[in-house]
Amino acid sequence: MLQPLREFMKLGPAGGIVLIAAAILAMLMANSPLAKYYNLLLELPVEIRVGPLELAKPLLLWINDGLMAVFFFLVGLELKREILEGELRNPRTAALPIIGAVGGMAVPALIYLFINRDNPAAVNGWAIPAATDIAFALGVLSLLGPRVPTSLKIFLVSLAIFDDMGAIVIIALFYTADLSTTALSVALPCLVILFVMNRRGVAHIAPYVLVGLVMWIAVLKSGVHATLAGVALAMFIPLKDKKNPEHSPLHSVEEDLQGAVAFGILPLFAFANSGVTLAGTGADQWLHSVPVGIAAGLFVGKQVGVFGLCWLATKIGITRLPGDVRWSQLYGASVLCGIGFTMSLFIGSLAFDNTGVDRFFDERIGIIAGSLLSAVLGYLILRTTLPKVVAKP
Repeated sequence: MLQPLREFMKLGPAGGIVLIAAAILAMLMANSPLAKYYNLLLELPVEIRVGPLELAKPLLLWINDGLMAVFFFLVGLELKREILEGELRNPRTAALPIIGAVGGMAVPALIYLFINRDNPAAVNGWAIPAATDIAFALGVLSLLGPRVPTSLKIFLVSLAIFDDMGAIVIIALFYTADLSTTALSVALPCLVILFVMNRRGVAHIAPYVLVGLVMWIAVLKSGVHATLAGVALAMFIPLKDKKNPEHSPLHSVEEDLQGAVAFGILPLFAFANSGVTLAGTGADQWLHSVPVGIAAGLFVGKQVGVFGLCWLATKIGITRLPGDVRWSQLYGASVLCGIGFTMSLFIGSLAFDNTGVDRFFDERIGIIAGSLLSAVLGYLILRTTLPKVVAKP
């Protein structure tokens, strides 16, 4: 009976399909008689207390601060693997997606700021359209099957990884509350312990997880966003086991987490953050500068920034286009970078958190509109420009 489910999970777009289904379910519940139960679920208080240490948050924040730390941990593992043994080892190969990522973050942010230049309360959301959702983008790309050149997949994956790195830096620098030196004094020794374990060749994952959990609690209490603890922990997971060279702790953990993140954590995050109540809304809400700025940043800014900067970099000789990729195909991939769903929702949950301004409806409508337009147009461009028949080796 479980065989059909296993076969479905093996499909390339499966994670994206589950993510979309979770977002649609949230929208349906938020606009039905079940809305009050949906809100009650997200506001459900969850507490953990050990002596004087207390962690008390609504369920929504446990998802956003806790489960998303696991997602960022996986992102960190993928980044480390790519740098140490993947395509990012080669500076010339890495140059094109790095440049694309820079353009794909800068231009959407500038478009958002320009549209919201007369709205000081909305300025804090400038980073929302700067993010790319790697799961969704690759899900759309996988719909085209083997027609997609390997180098185009590598470009999109690498760009999304650098994009995630940029998002991590933005969260650390711009969406961090007042710092607690007491909590940081606990988090910093955790980094030292992780470094020592890595250098001494500790290959068992349990000690890393235990120290990482302490570090996550300390970072959560420090004012720095707790998801950054996941990235920091990933940097110390060893690639090789010195006693057993055939075993890779990093690869093992990455493989173990991929299914849980793709089919559990990300859909749950989408379900918790996509419920937008449309009742009583009018043109003023839909055409507000915040959703328009986000949608324009994702749909227009991403493709202009990614493709434009890549084109400029190749023309002046900084990098070059892969031999099996045409400019029209790179443009299609650049449009797909405008799918910002998960990461944009995450940054959006932080952007107006401490401003006293409720932009819940605005940011989510803009994210959904910009991501949907980017997904449809990117797919249509690539479907038209990719070869109809895969050349046999």
